[in-house]
Amino acid sequence: MTIERYGPEAPLDCPLCPRLVEFRHANNRLYPSFHNAPVPSFGDAQARFLIVGLAPGLKGANQTGRPFTGDYAGDLLYATLSKFGFVDGQYGGHAADGLTLKDVMITNAVRCVPPQNKPVGAEMNACRPFLTERLKALPRLSAILCLGKISHDNTLRALGERVSAMKFAHQAAQDFDVSGRKVRLFDSYHCSRYNTNTGRLTEAMFENVFADIRRFLGD
Repeated sequence: MTIERYGPEAPLDCPLCPRLVEFRHANNRLYPSFHNAPVPSFGDAQARFLIVGLAPGLKGANQTGRPFTGDYAGDLLYATLSKFGFVDGQYGGHAADGLTLKDVMITNAVRCVPPQNKPVGAEMNACRPFLTERLKALPRLSAILCLGKISHDNTLRALGERVSAMKFAHQAAQDFDVSGRKVRLFDSYHCSRYNTNTGRLTEAMFENVFADIRRFLGD
């Protein structure tokens, strides 16, 4: 089954990935108060800066309905966004906390929560047109931050590039032509609790990436 006309956001009853639909229905039974649907992008429609994560967390964005909201990854991401001037308001860990984003939007490569937080290749392929359309729908897009290699690979493909066009590495950056304008792609290890607990990603390392992006964008 396909969706005839893609937009930048998946419909709440998106049918494209049978395994994710089944998992969504199971979560509806287990957690009836959760969002349990594709999680839409969040942020400034005129943003120059797009952050691309992997997929919603089961008890994070899948619960709250807002990317990176309700779990540790969101705690670190929104605190860092605030430090670098991309936030109005206070992050409260829920979608009704009144937080707004300035010049930035947050999305995911896969819009539905996958079992064990691991989407399979067919699911990434099926969901990629939403990411492609999201990229096209930001008229001032200048910078993209990919959180983790899966996000990096999916974003390159959404841009029409081969994965070999840029190797994933923390704090790497490379320019690409997107619809006739330069867009710089930045990489970071994902801001998950696992990565920070193991020391693969420290707060300082994460902030260094944002410092690079802020310098690129200017004030």
